[in-house]
Amino acid sequence: MLKKIHILFYLFISSFAFSQSIQSNIDSTQIKIGSQFNLTIKAKVTKKDKVTFPESPFFGQLEVLESYPIDSIKNNNELELIKKYGLTQFDSGRYVIPPLQVIINKKTIRTDSFAIVVNNIVVDTLKQQMYDIKEIISVEKPADYFWIYVLLGIIGILLLGLLLYFLIKKYQVKKNKKEDIVYASPIEKALSHLKILEEKELWQKGDTKTYYSELTDIARNYLEESVNIPAMESTSNELYEILRVTVRDKRIKLSQDALDKFKRVMSNADLVKFAKSKPLDFEIENDKKMINSFLMSIDKAIPRTEEETVGLFTEELKRKSERAQKSKRILIPLSVVFFLLVIGGVFVGVSKGTDYVRENWLGHNAKSLLNEEWVTSEYGDPAIVISTPKVLERISDERIQNNLPEHVRANAKFMYGSILDNFSIVLNTTAFKDTTVVDLDLALEDGLRQLELLGAKNISHKEEDYEDAKGLTGKKVYGTFIVGNPTEGEEQKMNYEFIVFAQAGGAQELFVVYKEEDEYAREIMERVMHSVELKNTSGK
Repeated sequence: MLKKIHILFYLFISSFAFSQSIQSNIDSTQIKIGSQFNLTIKAKVTKKDKVTFPESPFFGQLEVLESYPIDSIKNNNELELIKKYGLTQFDSGRYVIPPLQVIINKKTIRTDSFAIVVNNIVVDTLKQQMYDIKEIISVEKPADYFWIYVLLGIIGILLLGLLLYFLIKKYQVKKNKKEDIVYASPIEKALSHLKILEEKELWQKGDTKTYYSELTDIARNYLEESVNIPAMESTSNELYEILRVTVRDKRIKLSQDALDKFKRVMSNADLVKFAKSKPLDFEIENDKKMINSFLMSIDKAIPRTEEETVGLFTEELKRKSERAQKSKRILIPLSVVFFLLVIGGVFVGVSKGTDYVRENWLGHNAKSLLNEEWVTSEYGDPAIVISTPKVLERISDERIQNNLPEHVRANAKFMYGSILDNFSIVLNTTAFKDTTVVDLDLALEDGLRQLELLGAKNISHKEEDYEDAKGLTGKKVYGTFIVGNPTEGEEQKMNYEFIVFAQAGGAQELFVVYKEEDEYAREIMERVMHSVELKNTSGK
């Protein structure tokens, strides 16, 4: 019996080892730098087993470029899972893939380890032809026609505003002519509106509030136009008091009973509008008759001369109406134009970016330049290393480059801005073929003459010696000048600093100009000057 148990135990162990086994291999033991090789892990399991393959961005010092999907092969109740990885290394040397953990049903099984040799790429400089570094070729900036579309858009919006203006004016003129024919006097206008109000049948349809609002507005409009009192903007009680005083002062023969009836109608209207009162049908009819009777009574009682009767109302009302209409036909188109321009500006800002808008149309102010991320670059030969708000633009002049003096090997000029901007930088380097040394005083005089040629006037200057942190010496001239701004039609006072460094075989010049009253521009200048680092002709 014990022997049978031993036999069954060994059979179980053998079966388990067969049904759960791990194999691993690589398709290459040597690769070139950056080349890919593949690691394959195979797991033989049953369909009920749960298998977890290793996942990591690195296997040892080898980078996993790609972890491929698991492939499977079925054989009756057995299952072979195949996991493939693409690996590489970007440095030459010998590397080892360590044993990796594969988990089967919470049991860890380790793979074999493999050694990989990564070979360097050999470059034969004798057989492969080498070339000198090519000179910088200036390329014309492609034309940007976007501003034309923007200009056409602005013109289109302005024309639309102008068209809207004339359409409103035409409508107003047509309306004025119509009203001139229909309403010859305030009472005719009021009675006509009362008739139109009745035709609407508002209170019969249950809209009593709107009916009383329009009824009282007709009365208020009549009083404002005929008696010249602020009826539309007064409360019912205020209107009654103003009307009572006006009747007395202008000697309008209107009975107190008529005034009281008018006040009662206005009170009823307030109850309907604000207290949600619901008068009976006959009460509404009586209120309408009282308003009609009141308007007729006051119109008859107003003392007028024949001339006033004919022209006073018409002229005053026309002037008042024309002022209101003029404001309307100007404000409406202006509002539409402004709204469309804002929408257009937002569209341009979103589609082209705020940097494009600022650089091409608005320009940079000194404060924005100071707060932006600065750029540190090396310019010219012998080089100047300098930090600036924007990368300096190389200025190419073929006439100068083609006519360099015999002792000059190379000349380069870089700049940002112009003499009229809040802030500008000009950088110039010259390399000589021999050990020529520049006369610093002559260089400074030439720089001041260049300022004069650019339109600078009343140039003041002070000179002093200059030495950078590395011991390269030079001369500095600084001061102020006046320059005219043709766009603003006034003169602007500017500050400048001009530094010339001279050494055997080369010279470096730095020119900084900024507006005197601009504190941000002054801060930029100081920051630029503190960042200057010079390279001598030996390249150190």
